[in-house]
Order: sequence, then structure tokens, then C-alpha cells
Amino acid sequence: MTPGRGLVRYAGFAAVLSAAGLPIYIHAPKFYVDTQGVTLAQLSIALFALRLFDVVQDPLLGRLSERTREFRGSMVAGAGAIMATAMAMLFAIPPMLPPIWWFALSLALLFSAFSFLTICFYAQGVARAAQTDGNHVRLAAWRETGALIGVCIAAVLPTVLTGTGAPFLWYALAFAAATALALLLMAPEWSSRGTAPTSTGLRTVLSDAVARRLLLIALVNAAPVAVTSTLFLFFVADRLGAAGQEGWLLLLFFLSAAAAVPAWGKAAARFGARHTLMAAMTLAIVAFAFALPLGTGDLWAFAAVCIASGAAVGADLSLLPALFARRMAVIAPSAADGFGLWSFVNKATLALAAIVLFPILKASGFVSGELNGDLALWSLTLLYAGIPLGLKALALTLLARTGKGIDV
Repeated sequence: MTPGRGLVRYAGFAAVLSAAGLPIYIHAPKFYVDTQGVTLAQLSIALFALRLFDVVQDPLLGRLSERTREFRGSMVAGAGAIMATAMAMLFAIPPMLPPIWWFALSLALLFSAFSFLTICFYAQGVARAAQTDGNHVRLAAWRETGALIGVCIAAVLPTVLTGTGAPFLWYALAFAAATALALLLMAPEWSSRGTAPTSTGLRTVLSDAVARRLLLIALVNAAPVAVTSTLFLFFVADRLGAAGQEGWLLLLFFLSAAAAVPAWGKAAARFGARHTLMAAMTLAIVAFAFALPLGTGDLWAFAAVCIASGAAVGADLSLLPALFARRMAVIAPSAADGFGLWSFVNKATLALAAIVLFPILKASGFVSGELNGDLALWSLTLLYAGIPLGLKALALTLLARTGKGIDV
């Protein structure tokens, strides 16, 4: 098996996985409002509960992945089948329960399978890098480029399929076919070879000072993305006065991230992943600062913000997991428990964003789609750009104070 062929497999599997992540948060709520009569209040409660469930289960799924490491191929195949079935339940099978309960059940199954597959996938990446050249950045660049391409395709595919008359039915069928192909191509990669012969456990990860620092950096660094993704649609429609322009701006963001990943990988090979990631964080800080004064009509200036912040996210998605994977290769080579914690801290920011942001906006008098006063609009701007700017600065400080020993 050539290293290049294996990396292409990783990119393809990442593309399919990513299609079951963020795009579902974009497509599913609107689909159920439009076709099943589910209310926004019902969706808010369901999504918040699902986010909490998704966050809490990740360390447990990491433990399950670790305990079943010798049967990972079979476990992955089963989880892939559940994920594809859940996608069909969500979009292709008429609800067999009240729609909001069917929505919640479908998403719970989908995200559980997605989380388990993601943990297995990242853990296997540690073993893959150890079996080849030990280059975690190179593998991460292929993986995250594939993931970002998958996000872009999944984000626009329902629009492309509108002419079929049943775009989400065909979306679910296309996803099932892509999942089957990805599982087939990745089958040779699932192996316990190159990993630790015995389970390491959560204590091993949490007792390591460098691993704890990287988990803290991941938590702080993921928070800006959680904030901006939660408020993106509101900022474009209400602060910029550009309702209807959200789609291409979101696509521009993800395309910029995908295009930047190879460049960040090359920079990391020359200057080190840590210094390169610090440069990307600085770029994100500049982008958020540029977004602060934007107002009605500043659409093209915001497009520039999307390009810069998207490019910075490309580094976040590829280099920070590579640093963590390198540390796992040293202290816990099987890595499943480590990436269960990694997934936990990244998803925790989404739950925190849901709890904190909307009550603040409501207190400021903000109402989506209405004529808002200066206080409400400035509150939206400070939440969307000001808080992420401060959090990025904190993440940059933490990374700068972390020793060079974490580099890859």
C-alpha cells in the first residue's frame, strides 16, 4: 500500500464524515420547519438537548473505541450503516413519530455514529502516521482538506438537486452511496497495528501536562468558531442588511479554509506547526478586528473577512489536531481516549454558545428580521467579532507559552 493512496482514502472518508456534521445543522432545521410544521421553539429546545447529549457522550465513545480497538473495522462498518440509516430517517423516510421526536431521534443516531467514527478516524490517523513517516501534519492536511471539500459539497448539494423535485431524498441517497464507498475504500486502513498493545485510559491523557495544555488551547480556540457559526446568519442578515447573501458567503469561508490547508502544511514543514499556527491565529485576530466596524452595506468588506477567517480556520483544523496527535503518539499511541476528550472540548463550545449568546442578544432587544436599534446591533457585533477576537488572543497567548516540545 503506497502512502499516497492511503492519504487519498483518508481525504475521502473525511469528506463523507464532514457532510454529516455542520451541513446538517444548516439543512435539517429548515427542512423540518418547511415540510413538517415544526416550530422554531421546538427546534431550539431539541437542538440544545442534542448538543448536550453529543458533548457528554464523546469521552464514553472514546472509551468504547479503545475497548473495541481489535474489532475496529467491524465497529466502523456498523457505525457507518447507522449513520447512513439515520440520514435516510431524517430526510427520506416519513416520520413514524411526532415530527419533532423523529427529528430528535434521527439526529441522536446520526451524531452518535458520526462522533464514534470521528474518534476512530482520528485515532487511526495516529497509527497511520506512526506506520509511515511520522508526519502528522501531512496526514492532517489531506484529512482536513477532504473534510472541507465535503462540507462545501454538502452545503450546496440540496440547491443543486432542487430540479429533481425531492432534493433531500436524493441528498440522503447520495450520502448513503458515498458512505458505502468511503467505508469500502478505508477498509484496509482499520488496523490495530502500530498502536499500543494495551489500553491507556483517560487518566494517562489527563495526567500529561502537555496534553492538558493542548486540550485547553483547543477549547479556547474552538470557541470563536462556535460563536461565529452560531451568529453568522444573523450578522449577515441583520447587521450587514444582506439577507439572502448568506449562502455564497458561507461557501466562500469554507473554500478559503480548504484552499489554505496545503499552504499551512508547507509552512509548518518549514517553520514548525506551532509557529505556523500562531501566525494563523494572528490572522484570525486581524480578521475579527476588521469585522468590528462593519455595518449595513459592507458586504464586500465582509467577504474579505470570510476569506481571511476561513484561511485561519484551515490552520486550526489541520495543525492543532496534528500537534495533539503527535503528543498522543508519545503518551497514548492508541489515541482513542485522547480524541474522545478532544471531540468533547471542541463540541462543548457549541453548547456553551447556545446557552450564552441568545440570552444576551434577547436582553439587548435584538429581534431577527426586525428593525433593531443601535444597542441591539452593537451587541450582535461585539458577540460576533469582539468576543472571538479576545478568545483568539487568549489562545495565541496559551500557545506561545507552551513549550517547543509539542511541535511536529
